[in-house]
Amino acid sequence: MCDIAALCPYDVIQAQILFADHCAEYLKIPAISRKTGLRAHCGRHNINLWETLYMSNGLEIERKFLVEMPDVSALDVRRKISITQTYLTRGENDSQRRVRRISENGKVRYTYTEKVFLTPVTRKENEFEISEKEYNELLGQSDKKIAPVEKVRYCFDYNDQLFELDTYPFSGKLAIMELELGSPEQVIDFPANVRVLKDVSADAAYSNANLASAGRFPEQDQ
Repeated sequence: MCDIAALCPYDVIQAQILFADHCAEYLKIPAISRKTGLRAHCGRHNINLWETLYMSNGLEIERKFLVEMPDVSALDVRRKISITQTYLTRGENDSQRRVRRISENGKVRYTYTEKVFLTPVTRKENEFEISEKEYNELLGQSDKKIAPVEKVRYCFDYNDQLFELDTYPFSGKLAIMELELGSPEQVIDFPANVRVLKDVSADAAYSNANLASAGRFPEQDQ
């Protein structure tokens, strides 16, 4: 039996990925889509394995799209999550820090996330759960220049891809749809019942922080 606690951080990550690969192999997910396929499987069955194995430490590749608000009842929704997201003052190497209060199925949990952006779609991310006490203490380090983000996230499955639809209280017509990728070149199979308006992955105006501070989408000014 491997003593995880005795491993160095790099070895822990490698052990997590190896275990995730074994899980994906057991579920008969093809190697070419192993990462995204495992995430979709976890989302369908409301399993937090994905966050534990792949998102605790490592690279995150994500594309973000502005979409018309779809009929949520027509989506294959696996999870509905209410999120309060508060940005903290910047960390080392100008890293972005945030805490979240996450409410799902009557239960509340808290997370701390630190990100360093490498490209518009790729970032180094470290995320882990914290206690309610730690969450409240970290709120004392909030960045007063950035408004807290309130949103409802719908995680839905489409052709073995787990999309995330973020809806905001200031708009009933527009939303943000995200998809985490296995590589920047991955081809996306868009849901037929969601109208994609444009790719906003590299547009800072559509970041959570800027949307919350503005209290609207840029299109609402037009």
